Amino acid sequence: MKNIAIIFLLITINSEAFAQRNVTNANDSNTPLHLLKPDYPIPYGIPKTEEIKVVLDKIHNYLNEVTPTEFVNTKTGEILTDLSKIDENTALKKGDFRLVSYEWGVTYGAMLLASQATGDVRFKDYAEKRLQFIANSAPFFQRTNEAHADWGTKSPLKGLITPHALDDCGAMCAAMIKATREGSKANLRPLIDVHIDYILHKEHRLKDSTLARNRPQPNTLWLDDLFMGIPALAQMGKLTGEQKYYDEATKQVLLYAKRMFNKDKGVYMHGWVEGMSEHPQFHWARANGWAVMTEVELLEVLPENHPARPEILALLKAHVKGLASYQSGSGFWYQLLDREDSYLETSATAIYTFAIARAVNRGWIDGLAYAPMALLGWNAVSTKVNAKGQVEGTCVGTGMAFDPAFYYHRPISPFAAHGYGPTILAGSEIINLLKTNKFEINDSSVQLLQK
Repeated sequence: MKNIAIIFLLITINSEAFAQRNVTNANDSNTPLHLLKPDYPIPYGIPKTEEIKVVLDKIHNYLNEVTPTEFVNTKTGEILTDLSKIDENTALKKGDFRLVSYEWGVTYGAMLLASQATGDVRFKDYAEKRLQFIANSAPFFQRTNEAHADWGTKSPLKGLITPHALDDCGAMCAAMIKATREGSKANLRPLIDVHIDYILHKEHRLKDSTLARNRPQPNTLWLDDLFMGIPALAQMGKLTGEQKYYDEATKQVLLYAKRMFNKDKGVYMHGWVEGMSEHPQFHWARANGWAVMTEVELLEVLPENHPARPEILALLKAHVKGLASYQSGSGFWYQLLDREDSYLETSATAIYTFAIARAVNRGWIDGLAYAPMALLGWNAVSTKVNAKGQVEGTCVGTGMAFDPAFYYHRPISPFAAHGYGPTILAGSEIINLLKTNKFEINDSSVQLLQK
């Protein structure tokens, strides 16, 4: 009974936290009621670029401090400066986050965008320093792994050097290609080639070649895997100019959409299993985030004359329309998009903010309809960046399930790495939105001025 009472209390708090509270005794004969100040639960209005920069600076300063670029000997605690002495006791110096995770692949790409949007080279330097560190050490770990096969599982770079899942390499690969295209001095091409080879030839697939996993059930599609594989292929197309990468990327997006996109709701289910006769639909927010980010990342580099571009663009428009219908009055989106008794989640809100702003900036969707939603999303996300620069309210890593309790009760943590890259992306793209568009408050609401 105690647990039931606590759950009821949390649901009540969640539903009441953003309820309207400013009831007025004024009447329409003596007061212009439409001019009364609303009781918004988050900042409402047009954010200022300098305010966004302050938020991005806080995140950068925090991450720069808690993601060191050093190796240590786990037995002696000594810092390893000679890479030729790497052995089975070599590990990354502990910080708050790992430097080689898919979440940090998102973060490196986000830092590059932040540098472009703000003109502040420190963001690019953050990514460059760490990617150079990884590129310089990878050959030594590769030699060690080849000479001592039993050491491979202990290597802090094992996923990058010998990937066994899309999570190991896809997002990192996309970031590495972006950095290479921007003139990185790091020799990232050997790792890029390993990753692209894994995505194209080694990841498990269904009979029709759809990228798949064998967990939690055989021949399972995870919506997350759109992002874990496709942006890397799209970026490889841009890097090399070879159409085969674009063809594979678009094919995969459309194969996933065919099985998993709910056209009535305008959002994706999280998981699909080949052997199931029924497919329960749980519309998990962050997985939909990975999907919409894949759509905009693909369109960003996909040639205008590619035959699949109209289909991808139509899918993006349908997806954005569906996502927009589920934005809450606080600007956040729910952990399960269509279940308003699930909690409000930060990382997905940040991803949608970025994707919608990017789509408006590129003219892919109607700015009059969607730009105010993006600003509201940023205003919401900005409240989750604390004084230390940590991003709060982010769901931790999440598998796939066919029951609601699993999603409802995933923990949130400022150490969930998934929140950082998306928040930097969101702030950066909102800065770009504000640079090229003008907004006004008209009848108390945020409106995009038509050009």
